[in-house]
Amino acid sequence: MSNLTLALAILGGLVLAAVVAFNTVTSRRNAPRQPDVAGNDLSEADRPSSSSDGVEPMLHVDPHQMPGHERHEPLFDPDLPAPAGSAVPTAERRGGLDPLIDVIAPVSLDGLASGDAAIAAMPSTRRAGSKPVAIEGLNEHTGQWEPPVPGQRYSAFQVGVQLANRTGALNEIEYSEFVVKAQAFADAVNGALEFPEMLDEVARARELDQFASAHDAQLGFVLRALHAAWSPGYVQQNAARLGFVAGIIPGRMVLPTSEAGLPPILGLSFDTQAALADDPAQSAIRELSLSLDVPQVDRAEQPFRRMREAAATLAREMDGVVTDSDGQLLREDTMDVIGADLEQLYDTLESRDLAAGSPLARRLFS
Repeated sequence: MSNLTLALAILGGLVLAAVVAFNTVTSRRNAPRQPDVAGNDLSEADRPSSSSDGVEPMLHVDPHQMPGHERHEPLFDPDLPAPAGSAVPTAERRGGLDPLIDVIAPVSLDGLASGDAAIAAMPSTRRAGSKPVAIEGLNEHTGQWEPPVPGQRYSAFQVGVQLANRTGALNEIEYSEFVVKAQAFADAVNGALEFPEMLDEVARARELDQFASAHDAQLGFVLRALHAAWSPGYVQQNAARLGFVAGIIPGRMVLPTSEAGLPPILGLSFDTQAALADDPAQSAIRELSLSLDVPQVDRAEQPFRRMREAAATLAREMDGVVTDSDGQLLREDTMDVIGADLEQLYDTLESRDLAAGSPLARRLFS
């Protein structure tokens, strides 16, 4: 073999090695980032379930309105009883039902009725159209309004329907459905029912809905990868370090409150398909969203401050940037403006006895 042939062979080998090395480096750079195995914060029990009820929509950074000014469907089963809860105390408040956000029809009795009879008389679905319906009894012994309980006796009942929620205001058709269900219950317990005037209540529902629509706030930040994409495990590990836990929906994590049973402070979501992939480690995620449903979270939890801190920390640790849904960078001065607007919103809600995080606000903004 001549010196020229040998030199060409060596040169060709070097070029081939350089190409292989370049491809390897490029592949590693483009591969989704993986969690730190030694410091993985998520056990298998903490990982999202493989069953999904759907994906929450991306939220815009608008402190007063949802996109298009629409109000969204409540996330509860229409065949379940309406949530009662204890409302913000007011002079007129009666039981879980509250005249501030409910139509209330009293049911008078000649004597006492048992809780068992009241439960048997309940309508099969506690809903009039899209509005929750609730029934309460005045307990003979405690003198308190409560949902009927077996073994207790009641001297009166009241049937209520919610005036508005994120589906809109109570309308005439829903009011008529409420009347039918309430009357059937009253007949079953041998009670006399008195209904408020329909047109007055529908007008009140529209006014409440207008207020709620103008003061609804669901905020969203988008965290976008600057360079390498992220694997689901990498996202989950970094979010878990900030206190997020796996949600029911794959690709969904939440920052829970200190009190069990309350809505989460923040939500974090990414592509559901990536979370459900056969090999999640090879799924590439280039963006995730942080969300805050303002009326659902108590002001004392400082949810917006925690949202900003979580976004900044994740961006720093995961090599990303914080933007709105259109890809515009969210700078500190923009965040400050949103925070100031939220403080005004909190004050307005409190002035209407609908403080963020209160049972009344959670019912109305659901």
